[in-house]
Amino acid sequence: MKTTTQILVIGGGPAGSTTATLLAREGFDVTLMEKEVFPRYHIGESLLPSCLEILDLIDARDIIEKYGFVRKEGGFFAWGSERWGLDFTKLRHPYSFQVVRSEFDHLLLEHAKSQGVKVYEGTEIRKFTFDGDRPKSASWAQLDGDKKTGEITFDFLVDATGRAGIMAMRYLKNRHYHESFQNVAIWGYWQGASSMAFAPSGAIAVGSVPDGWLWGIPLHNGTMSVGLVLHRTTFKEKRQQGHTAEQIYMDAINECPLIGDLLTSATLISEQLKTEQDYSYMAESISGPGYFLTGDAACFIDPLLSTGVHLATHGSLLAAASIASMFRGEVTAEEARQFYEHSYRHAYLRLMVIVSGLYQQYNGKNSYFWQAQQLTHNDYSDSAALDEAFLYVVTGMEDQKDIEDTPQELPVTDLTSHLPTEETERAVAMYNVYNKVFFRSSISAETAIEGMYVTTKPRLGLALEKNEQVMTT
Repeated sequence: MKTTTQILVIGGGPAGSTTATLLAREGFDVTLMEKEVFPRYHIGESLLPSCLEILDLIDARDIIEKYGFVRKEGGFFAWGSERWGLDFTKLRHPYSFQVVRSEFDHLLLEHAKSQGVKVYEGTEIRKFTFDGDRPKSASWAQLDGDKKTGEITFDFLVDATGRAGIMAMRYLKNRHYHESFQNVAIWGYWQGASSMAFAPSGAIAVGSVPDGWLWGIPLHNGTMSVGLVLHRTTFKEKRQQGHTAEQIYMDAINECPLIGDLLTSATLISEQLKTEQDYSYMAESISGPGYFLTGDAACFIDPLLSTGVHLATHGSLLAAASIASMFRGEVTAEEARQFYEHSYRHAYLRLMVIVSGLYQQYNGKNSYFWQAQQLTHNDYSDSAALDEAFLYVVTGMEDQKDIEDTPQELPVTDLTSHLPTEETERAVAMYNVYNKVFFRSSISAETAIEGMYVTTKPRLGLALEKNEQVMTT
């Protein structure tokens, strides 16, 4: 076991393995420690097309392509009184994947090893030693085999320990749960589910019910992941009325024609349903002297838009670029930290607002699409193409587009010309508010933090507008 490393990554899920791989490919000495021995179970099976951008960067796209996961070409929503599909063919990457996460995560971790990351599985972090507020070393213990213990020193720490969030929960104690999304999820796996002939191939099905919503995700092993999300208060009330979790789950399926029809001839094969709660949170600070939090260790948003792996891998890209430029002396540690903090929050807040809008179930489809348009700075050539703005935001592609393109101010008055006067005034006011929040923390060239944004060529790091290298004074 190593006793010192440049960068210690704790957690081997998509956030940890991706961050570690990106940094190792830049030539840094990276060590990753993971408590579990992979493969291990994890929920969050539906990926967004934005993830393919990251897979390309770490040279893992071919591995995932060849594995046999279900190719996801869109989604289908039966939401309130509205029904609509999301067609990924409009995107640069016209598909994504529905994955068995134990297998997907294992592939990424094995790929990290092949790229030079020193990976230690079955190794738990027991405590950190600090120099002031800066973590300097970690005490570890192997959970199996010889059960060895030891200590490793490092120059920088990336906490990717998921919901456990060692730094946020044990040391910083700064995780904030959103009052609006105090939800409970109940899910299980079905054999023999049918497919949606009216939806894009491999699409996720999302259907609302009076007390929440359901997902249906087809997987390559012949099963379908089906889950119910409802508010914690509603779940508690139903349990107090004597309903079991399975009764609550089955009642919701029976109330949702979209999901119910898919399961008409299917069999629930899970011996026991799984549950999870407090789905949406963000640490009050996701960075500090000598450390970043990323992935679920930093934040998680309600699973309505399948954003978990997107936020994890997008955060990994931001973290790796910031760390790489900092270690190379291109930016100061404080500049890197500020960039990472604000740009990651930007991506999170944009998705949080659109999820909040979708939970207002009866606004109508155009209201969701208009809200998405307010959260993007890129004009999609047709000012009326609200559905395309919605598509770009909810698939994570808007975050990737921010990296590459200079954002444009939107022609707000033109966009709202079809609305009543009162609605136009409200929409313009809302855009101005969002503009202040999101433009200030964009990761695009013209609106980046202190002029910085992510660049991947000729190497991963932070750059200035006009592709100039960021230099310290």
